[in-house]
Amino acid sequence: VEYVSANPTGDLHCGHARGAAWGDCITRLLNASGYDCLREFYINDAGHQIDMLGESLISRYFEHFGKEYPLPEEGYHAQDVIDIANNLAEKEGDKWLTADPEERLEYFKDEGIELELKKIEDDLRLYRVEFDSWVHERFFYKDNSIRIKQVLDKMKSMNLTYEQDGALWFRSTEYGDDKDRVLVKKDGSLTYMTPDIANHVYKLERGYTKLVNLWGADHHSYITRMTAALEALGYPKGTLEVDLIQMVRMVEDGKEVKMSKRTGNAITLRELCEDVGIDAARWFFVSKDVGTHMDFDLKLARTKTNENPVYYVQYAYTRMSSILKGTAKHPAPEFKKETSYDLLTDPKEMVILKQLGEFPGIVADAAKTRMPNKICNYLQALAKNFHNYYVTNKVNDPEKPELTNQRLGLIHAAMITMKNALYLIGVSAPEKM
Repeated sequence: VEYVSANPTGDLHCGHARGAAWGDCITRLLNASGYDCLREFYINDAGHQIDMLGESLISRYFEHFGKEYPLPEEGYHAQDVIDIANNLAEKEGDKWLTADPEERLEYFKDEGIELELKKIEDDLRLYRVEFDSWVHERFFYKDNSIRIKQVLDKMKSMNLTYEQDGALWFRSTEYGDDKDRVLVKKDGSLTYMTPDIANHVYKLERGYTKLVNLWGADHHSYITRMTAALEALGYPKGTLEVDLIQMVRMVEDGKEVKMSKRTGNAITLRELCEDVGIDAARWFFVSKDVGTHMDFDLKLARTKTNENPVYYVQYAYTRMSSILKGTAKHPAPEFKKETSYDLLTDPKEMVILKQLGEFPGIVADAAKTRMPNKICNYLQALAKNFHNYYVTNKVNDPEKPELTNQRLGLIHAAMITMKNALYLIGVSAPEKM
C-alpha cells in the first residue's frame, strides 16, 4: 500500500494528514486480517519541483550572507526553507557562494531533500504513521536507471510504443486511455509516468501481487494510464487499485480556515496534532469516507464533551476501566473466567454480546473494502450501547457475586474489543481522562 508520497519540499499539511491516517488504517486492518502488507512511501524527489527547492535554498543561502540571488517565481517561500538555508550557511560557511553552479544546485537539492524528509518522517511518527519502505524516484534515475531502460525495451519489444515528432509514445488508447501518452520527450528527458511505471513494476518484482495506491483526487485521469501500462506489460487486470483522496476544508465557527503551503500559511500536520490532539485528528479524518469532500470542524475536535465522537468513545473506555478497578474504598472484585455466562440475560447485555461477536467480521469487511470508517461506526455504536447499559444496570453488586463476576467479564471483553478497534484506527485507549 503506497500512501502520503508527498514531495519533500515542505511540511506535511492537512491534506496529507487525511491520506496518512487513511492509509495507515488500511494497513493496520489488512495486517490484522492476515495479509502480508507492505507500507510504502514513494518519494517524489526528482524533476522540476526539486530543482525549485534547490534554487530556493540557494537564494536564501545567499540572502544569509547579504548577497542577491533571485528566488524563482515557482520557488518555495515557507519559513522551513529559510531555516534550512541558514543552517547550511552556518555549517558550510560561504564556500558555496562562488562554487560551480551545477555542483551547488546538486548539493542544495540533496541537503534539502534529506532535511525535509527527516521532518516528514518525524511528523508522521508523531501522527503514529510508520512505513516499512521508502522508495526514491531518484532511485530509478541514478542507481537503477537500468530499470527504466528495461521497461522501455520491453515495451518496445511488445510493440507497445512508437516514435512520433521525435518523442516516444505509449499506445495507451489500446488499453482504455483517452489518448496515447509520451514516455520520452523529444529532448530525451522522461515524463513523470516513465519512472512511475518502473516503480510499479519494481513493486511487483518484489513479490507483491496486489498494489493499492492512495492518490489525491487530481490524479483521477492518471489512474487509467498507470493501470493501462501494467495491463499492457502483461500483469492481470486489477493488479493496481487506487483510492482517491478528496479535498479537506478546515472549518471553525462555520468559516473556512484558509491555507496556502507556498506562502507558509498552511495548517501543518504537526500544528493540527498540537491544536486538537493526535487522537481527534486521526479520528476525524478516518471517520469520513476518503472519497468524499470533508469539512474538518476544528472547534468540535477540541471539545471535551460527548458531542465530540472520539471523546464519547474514549469516555466509554475509561468508564469500563473504572468499573473493573472500583474505588479506593470499594475496589471491584477480581474477575474470574467462567465457562458459562448464562446470567447475562438483560436485553442491553445481549445487544453488547452480539456486537462483540460481530467484531471479527467488521474488521474483515473494513479490510476487504478498505474502509476504516466502518471501525469508527462500530466504536460509536459500541460506546452508545455501553453508556445506555451503564445508566440502567449495576455491575458491582455485593449481594449478587455470581452476576457481578459475569458482568465484569462482559465489561472486560468490551474493553479488549474497544482497545483493539481503537488501535486499528490509530487512536489511544486512555484508562483515565
